[in-house]
Amino acid sequence: MRQGFLSRNPSVLVFLLVLALFSLGVTLLSHAYGTGFVSTSFVKTLGKTLCLCLVAIAMDLVWGYAGILSLGHMAFFALGGYMIGMWLMYARTEEIVVQALARAPLPPTPQEIADGVATQIFGVVGGAELPAVWTFAHSLPAQLALVVLVPGLLALAFGWLAFRSRVTGVYLSILTQAMTLALALYLFQNDSGLRGNNGLSGLQNIPGLGGVPQDALSVWFLWASAAALALGYLLAAWVVSGKFGSVMRAIRDDEQRVRFLGYSVEGYKLFVFTVTAVIAAIAGALYYPQAGIINPAELAPIASIYLAVWVAIGGRGRLYGAVIGAAFVSLLSTWFTGGRAPDVSLGFYTIQWVDWWQILLGLAFVMVTLFAPQGIGGLFDWAAGLRHPNRRGAPLGPNDGALQEREAVE
Repeated sequence: MRQGFLSRNPSVLVFLLVLALFSLGVTLLSHAYGTGFVSTSFVKTLGKTLCLCLVAIAMDLVWGYAGILSLGHMAFFALGGYMIGMWLMYARTEEIVVQALARAPLPPTPQEIADGVATQIFGVVGGAELPAVWTFAHSLPAQLALVVLVPGLLALAFGWLAFRSRVTGVYLSILTQAMTLALALYLFQNDSGLRGNNGLSGLQNIPGLGGVPQDALSVWFLWASAAALALGYLLAAWVVSGKFGSVMRAIRDDEQRVRFLGYSVEGYKLFVFTVTAVIAAIAGALYYPQAGIINPAELAPIASIYLAVWVAIGGRGRLYGAVIGAAFVSLLSTWFTGGRAPDVSLGFYTIQWVDWWQILLGLAFVMVTLFAPQGIGGLFDWAAGLRHPNRRGAPLGPNDGALQEREAVE
């Protein structure tokens, strides 16, 4: 009898159970629905961390399983935030403008409301008209569709050009980084239509929910982030556990051999690159309403480098490793950079972790790469008794003259 997906992958069920218990625990400890032991700001931090875990899963799929070191996936993450942020800012500003014009002797016309919204949003950059990119900002369904379409189409176009040209390795990483930098520099300009360096702000004020306190909204977003992470993990686990996942790993290990076997390597890579870009965008669409603001600095290439560091520290090629790495490093970063970590006095010098955190993170990345390539996830493998087989030189054919596998021992 054929086993079901969850029975063949018990780690997925364990992950979903842990995630459910975590969400329930935070809810019961929150101000809105529990004891108030966990502050509203920390609930938001946890909700944002879940979103970062989701984009880390996307990075692990494209890098850990397909072998594509993308240094541009945080650009898709930020684009998802921009798309939903446009609706949040427009709808919230429209509420304010309508309330202000309600005191006028005559009822405002739709054009007066639209002009008021445009002036409120773009007055800070010297504009008074909505740019063309804001055409659908008034429609939530349209902007939700753009959350998927804009990053997805950008990834599709970029991936088609890059993979069709068979750009691989470090050259592809440089290209993804260049794409991210070019997009960030464009958005810094006021002419981009997205308020330049000012970005989009006030995103934590959800239109139509003005009477709902932030402590309740923070828990709602935590639930939504947890649900998205659960679905993303299920999708990723289903993909990597089947034939598609086997081909992905084969492409990662020996792309030329897979191509000679008749598989469309470019098609597989393009599909993975595009799907993971969409996953990253969905994570960004949930992240930035909790952060409250987004600006072009969020697209800086360093953000995508951090993402790669999270996955490497957690354990590349392990979905749960990506989640662990993102959660561990992001929460530790919040602790160090938030001034909570005590300074260390050496007598002649005082270590202030706000300044030294990035150096510590860089050293951790180097140490993991050199001495623990399996990352934190490798500790779970060790605890579970899982061992990677030593197949160096193992025969792949019926006789001694068959092709020998040259897989290095990890």
